[in-house]
This record gives sequence, C-alpha cells and structure tokens, in this order.
Amino acid sequence: DRVICLDRMRSKQMNEAGVIEKFGVSPASIPDWLALVGDSADGIPGVPRWGARTASLMLARYPHIEDIPDNEAHWEPKVRGAAGLAQNLREHRDVAFLYRTLATLRTDAPLHESLDDLAWRGARRAELEQLCSDIDDVSFLSRISQWR
Repeated sequence: DRVICLDRMRSKQMNEAGVIEKFGVSPASIPDWLALVGDSADGIPGVPRWGARTASLMLARYPHIEDIPDNEAHWEPKVRGAAGLAQNLREHRDVAFLYRTLATLRTDAPLHESLDDLAWRGARRAELEQLCSDIDDVSFLSRISQWR
C-alpha cells in the first residue's frame, strides 16, 4: 500500500487502487496513458484526438501502446471515432513511444547521494542576495524561510 502516485496540486497520495480509480488504468500503464493523452506540465503533447476517456478504455484492455491493434476493427471495447483514432495512432505511434519514455520514472539512475544528503538545508544567503541585487528584486529575500 505504498505511495504509487502523488498529486502535488491536491496534496493527495494514491495507492494502486487510487490510480485505477482516478485514471482507469493500472500504475504500469500510466506512462502509456500520458503518452496518448499528453501532459502539459512535462511538455508532452500526446497523440491528436486521444483524450483521457479513450486512453483509459483502450489501456484497460491493452496495457501498453504496442498492444493496441493498428486496425480499429480489432479493438475491444468499441469506441466512438475509432477509425480516426486508429489512424492518428498509426501516424504517431513512433513519437508516442518517445512520449512514453519521457513520462517513465527512471529507477535505474545511479545515485551517489543518500536522501539525507539531498535534503533541503536552506538558501545560500550571499549567492541569493547577489542574484536578487542583479535582477533588482531584493523584496524576494523576505520570502525565504530557511537560510543555510
């Protein structure tokens, strides 16, 4: 029941069941869902005409982009506008794979620091004061709650 998804806007943590409830797909399919639908926060445009509902329906049946048949006649469940959606997916499948890669959390990156090493210890006063002076915005300094 560990955290699978963190919704920072709503300060909400979701486990696997919460992800399925919100997105209609398992956590393993979220990168595929983001690739199809897009993610403006990460600059991923998605595949044209693929919305959240269609992506959820298709990925609930076909967990990954490569599992979705090219021919819409083979799609289950049936979706409205399937011919156009299938054509868009055929035309954008290669870039959808790139989008999925961009939306995939890497777990194999070598980290030489511990979590304690990466903990926020505050802003560096001298450097930040100089920067604020350079950009003529010293009022920003009053917003700093922790100094190193």
